[in-house]
Amino acid sequence: MEEAAFQITQYVRRPGTGREGRVVRVRTNFFEVITMPETNISHYDVTITPKVPQRLNRKIFNRFVEENQRELRNTRPVFDGQSNMFAFRKLQSDASTFDVELAEENVPVGRTRPPRRFTVRIRKTREIILEELFQFLNARGSMTENCNMAIMAMDILISHKIAAIYPTVRRSFYTNQGARPLSGGLEAWQGYYQSARPTRGKMLINVDLSVTAFYESGPLTQMIAKILGFRSTDDLRRGFSEGDHHKVEDFIRNLRIRDNHRTGNRRKFKIEGLTRTPVSNTMFDRGDGSNIDVGSYFQNQYNRRLLYPFLPCVVVRRNQYLPIEVCDVIPEQRYMRKLNRRQTDDMMNFARQNPNTRANKIQDGLNILNYRDNEFLQDFGMRISNEMAVVEARVLPTPTIQYHPTSRENRVRPRDGAWNLRDKKVAAGATLGSWSVLAFLNERELPDNIIEGFLREFAVTCQDTGMNIPNRRPPICRENPIGNTEESLKKAWLRAGNNAKAQPQLILCILPNTGQELYAAIKRIGETVIGVATQCVQSVHMGRPKKQYCANVCLKVNVKLGGMNSFLIPEHIPFITEKPTILIGADVSHPPPGETDKPSFAALCGSMDARASRYAATIRAQTGRFEIIADLANMVKELLKAFYQTCGRKPGRILFYRDGVSESQFRHVLQNEINAVRAACQALEPNYRPPITFVVVQKRHHARFFPMDRQNTDRSGNCLPGTVVDVGITHPFEFDFYLQSHAGLLGTSRPAHYHVLFDENGFNADSLQTLSYNLCYVYARCTRSVSLVPPVYYAHLVTNRAKLHMLSEPGGATTFGVVKQELQRVMYFA
Repeated sequence: MEEAAFQITQYVRRPGTGREGRVVRVRTNFFEVITMPETNISHYDVTITPKVPQRLNRKIFNRFVEENQRELRNTRPVFDGQSNMFAFRKLQSDASTFDVELAEENVPVGRTRPPRRFTVRIRKTREIILEELFQFLNARGSMTENCNMAIMAMDILISHKIAAIYPTVRRSFYTNQGARPLSGGLEAWQGYYQSARPTRGKMLINVDLSVTAFYESGPLTQMIAKILGFRSTDDLRRGFSEGDHHKVEDFIRNLRIRDNHRTGNRRKFKIEGLTRTPVSNTMFDRGDGSNIDVGSYFQNQYNRRLLYPFLPCVVVRRNQYLPIEVCDVIPEQRYMRKLNRRQTDDMMNFARQNPNTRANKIQDGLNILNYRDNEFLQDFGMRISNEMAVVEARVLPTPTIQYHPTSRENRVRPRDGAWNLRDKKVAAGATLGSWSVLAFLNERELPDNIIEGFLREFAVTCQDTGMNIPNRRPPICRENPIGNTEESLKKAWLRAGNNAKAQPQLILCILPNTGQELYAAIKRIGETVIGVATQCVQSVHMGRPKKQYCANVCLKVNVKLGGMNSFLIPEHIPFITEKPTILIGADVSHPPPGETDKPSFAALCGSMDARASRYAATIRAQTGRFEIIADLANMVKELLKAFYQTCGRKPGRILFYRDGVSESQFRHVLQNEINAVRAACQALEPNYRPPITFVVVQKRHHARFFPMDRQNTDRSGNCLPGTVVDVGITHPFEFDFYLQSHAGLLGTSRPAHYHVLFDENGFNADSLQTLSYNLCYVYARCTRSVSLVPPVYYAHLVTNRAKLHMLSEPGGATTFGVVKQELQRVMYFA
């Protein structure tokens, strides 16, 4: 690729700060570093052998520091628990080896066990020149390796002491104070996240709340009763079914436990599995050639009569078995797998704090962190403020939304980020003529007259909202929810076509509950096998249908059939209306942790008109956990062709919003993906080079805003929609800003962080901030402004939908269904 592959050396510098909007002040969860280390910092590589977990590594390191103060020149270096050590002065030698002994914990009473021996090797790797960090903070130098290392040293410096006391996961530490039980033997722990962040002229420490799941400690019997949903451990007397055995074994495998059957001697083990036989039938060799069952052994050896001899044993080593009731779960073990639906809901409720409560809890966290009395910070000459930073923000003006000119109210200027459909007709209403209803419930569960009542209300609402429904009495089919979903949908498709004598447009599916499996099958078959739009509704909404619910379903159906719900008046999106412009949103979603055999999905959504209200999607499966979009050039080419076929003109410029990229991946993603977009344009026509702007949108960050005045809050206590911050906590000199574009509902709203990596369209701060905010008002699925620009939001929906398009074949293989051609140009994913 000749001209297309060009080198990008630096991201876009900030083109001044924004002026648009009403100026307000907000508190934000950043704490200023008041004094910085003045001397250079020495970085050492640390190797501890034999290899042990991080928590033990820290104990070994702390013992090494205690015992070797002379060689360490009376310094207290800090350590990340793995391999990085930082010291505020050079040590006696650049490379040394030390022996460290650590006494065993929980040694049996009356016995002594020799301490464990470890070797600690340290080797100097560099001197970190802090002057380079100061140059960077003051916009006089770029982000060098020295700057990176200095910021990393600060991260380790603020976490070194706390990590020795509390369980730590990357930049967060957790405490069981106020832990809340989740179902199934887990509990939610609250923690605190902290991270050193650069801004103009200074460093800040970002502190936020964090939550994660831990296994409940205590008797293993108690945990197992909870895993199985029993009321108490007494219910374990029933024994295990085959399903129980599988469920429990899967959950407790690799769990660390202590035994509790000997006085003073509590050994630790890791669970390998469960025996297939109960305690009373599990035999082992005593070592003298004779066999005994585990139950009798415990009776003879420890005079312990077991309460649950009919439960399986825990396997802790080869041929080593323990009855479940002599095992206790060791505290502070984090649960690493995916939570189920109920646990996720409980976790969300636990994590959700209104802005006031969250701000107070962050302040409480500062008392635990106690930067003021931290001897390591003192040694390095670093002081951190105890007060949250106050920064200037602006509340951008609300855009005007346009509906169909025949609406009683055809223009609306929302208040507090929300409005309703009363007296409004969609901008372009689709016609729904050929459709059917597929109810996955029998006549007794949901009688025909109830369904017909819902359909009447739905059709009236659609008609009032500007859609055209010539066929208001579609045929009603009924099928078994656990039957053959493909056959069911094909029958409903045929009924629709035969009834209307036209190509079927929609199957309205009525589901018995919120179960994911039936929904997933409907979407996969409708979109990749048959090629028909489907709209799922839950049976709970059938009786006495609410107008608001019907209106929300109508909005989704309209865009699935190619209609347009609303658009912004042209003067609010001049960048798009002045010249043919395509907005592209991109996202990559990865399989859950531990599922190594599943692919990642990359999706693009591109706007298809001058109003940026209609979108087309393209999607690819790619290697799991790979962040770069592998087939981006071909995907962009598809969208550019679709734009040309829809509008009759080629896009004169491209605005590319990219979701899901962390800062460490910026350079890699930018270099690869800008070149792919360029290549797509040149593949269509050698001289076709529309200017490109590439913006990363991040939601996974820990910046939060807290309003200072009552009049600048919405009903949830959050900042008003349109609150933008581009000073005080942003990059020292690159073009980034935080935008809270939605009204809060529950908890503390999270602003989106927009970072411009490349810009050939000459945006200034106001033009990009205002455009991004205004776009958040034309998300098709609701009458609210949303938290992310719609192209990215849609790409996110598409990657989630793609996961449902996967089919597991017998033998474990998976096939990925491709969305049918007839749906690719409409918003089937809405």
